[in-house]
Amino acid sequence: MIARLLVALTLILVPAALGAQGLPADTRPEALRDVGFDQRLGESLPLDVILRDEEGRAVPLGQYFGRRPVVLSLVYYDCPMLCTLTLNGLVGALSVLSFDVGREFEVVTVSFDPREGPELARAKKVSYLQRYKRAGAAEGWHFLTGDEAALRKLTAAVGFRYAWDERTKQFAHPAGVVVATPDGRLSRYLYGIEYAPKDLKLALMESAAGRIGTALDQVLLFCYQYDPQTGRYSAMILRLVRVAAMVTLVGLGGLLYVLRRTEVAR
Repeated sequence: MIARLLVALTLILVPAALGAQGLPADTRPEALRDVGFDQRLGESLPLDVILRDEEGRAVPLGQYFGRRPVVLSLVYYDCPMLCTLTLNGLVGALSVLSFDVGREFEVVTVSFDPREGPELARAKKVSYLQRYKRAGAAEGWHFLTGDEAALRKLTAAVGFRYAWDERTKQFAHPAGVVVATPDGRLSRYLYGIEYAPKDLKLALMESAAGRIGTALDQVLLFCYQYDPQTGRYSAMILRLVRVAAMVTLVGLGGLLYVLRRTEVAR
């Protein structure tokens, strides 16, 4: 159990840490040498790949694209630790978003273990819908499985590298989710097991090309910039100052207008 915990904790940090620091492969634990995220920003997902939904029906991945941005999470359902943490972090972030699954965006969770089938997917869906508790989510959050060829094609397109660890008898894999555009292009990678609702919201807005979110949300998006190495959004101070100055000027202009109208009325 301790060995599994150590592997899981290390994997949480692998995607960003290895990419940012460029650690040589021979310094990594053996279980992690072929594990990580290779960002494929702007590249297309294989929307023609055939998977299976929770009821065992064959469905093309593209069935879940076309109208809204998509949050894609790659896990395996029998994972004893890291995948559960990843899904818990995802549902926690989704639960505080002002956007709703099935209305502003879709969520597609895929098991990369070809041994898993629809029964496990269905059980996971029931469990996480009970935690999310929003109407319409059943039509917007999909739990899928597939055969090895289909899963290898999908994970390769995402840049999701994983490996079987014989010592712990589980998969070693990175932790994170990917946000894709409605037409299936990889847009943003968010790393780790917890996702700041702000980061997830901004990633969805960018992936939707401004078609979701309020005017205030769009102003917020203008003030933040995505960092591919960390998988997070950071404030752009100069833009924040400009927005604050603009708001101040508009407020002063409005106040002067009201004062002048009041004076004329007298």
